[in-house]
Amino acid sequence: MNQEVIGTRVYRLRPGWRLQWEEAQQRHVLLYPEGMVKLNESAGAILGELDGQRDVVTLIERLQAKFPEAPDGAIAEDVHAFLVDAQQQGWIQHD
Repeated sequence: MNQEVIGTRVYRLRPGWRLQWEEAQQRHVLLYPEGMVKLNESAGAILGELDGQRDVVTLIERLQAKFPEAPDGAIAEDVHAFLVDAQQQGWIQHD
């Protein structure tokens, strides 16, 4: 499987997977048929931007606008690393 993240690539959750805010846990979770993954704040923010229409460049721009206090380049680095990991975990797919 190619684990390279390309800026024009469009990612989305795999079919049957759903991102949800869990009020009791005060965090996002990723639900799938066999269970649930508890997400940290960064993972929830990134997955919340995946809609199957936005490319990686747009996703990074949106997150930079939401978190302007982040150091230069940090969001892009985090997004790329997370997308590679999420793809390896089988949480997301791309066209």
